[in-house]
Amino acid sequence: MTLTHADLPGQGSDATGDGDPQQSTSSGPRAAHAQRRVFSNAYKLRIVTEYDGLCEHGARGALLRREGLYQSHIEKWRKARDAGRLTPSGRPVVGGSSSGRSRVGGDTKTGSSENRRLQQENQRLAAELAKTRAVAEILGKAHALLEMISEGAEKPTSSIS
Repeated sequence: MTLTHADLPGQGSDATGDGDPQQSTSSGPRAAHAQRRVFSNAYKLRIVTEYDGLCEHGARGALLRREGLYQSHIEKWRKARDAGRLTPSGRPVVGGSSSGRSRVGGDTKTGSSENRRLQQENQRLAAELAKTRAVAEILGKAHALLEMISEGAEKPTSSIS
């Protein structure tokens, strides 16, 4: 068996987290190597709720970097939450609505943050539409003015001889 520098006692990386991702403890020459992280349902819900509540530019990426997560984690956890498979107790919801699920018109924190985000996006798009309409109106007037000028240029002018 070949040992690497990381296999020696006192060497290698010692992964430490905030307590939510559970690290398995094993003994042996490769005990210090990174283990697949396992996240509790409460941790997943907390992160998805916090992620959905962030609106300012760069805040979501900062959260992912801080927690050492990927966008794919959030997507999977959000799908699980919406399907009712992700609850704080760990048991799937059979009927009714779970506390973390986002429902249309719901009063959950996730639903209200999503509602705020959609309202902000709606306001931004409405302002962009107003600008586009103003530009179209100006272009229409410029076109009409150019047509009037070109019609005036086409009419023969009477020359006095």
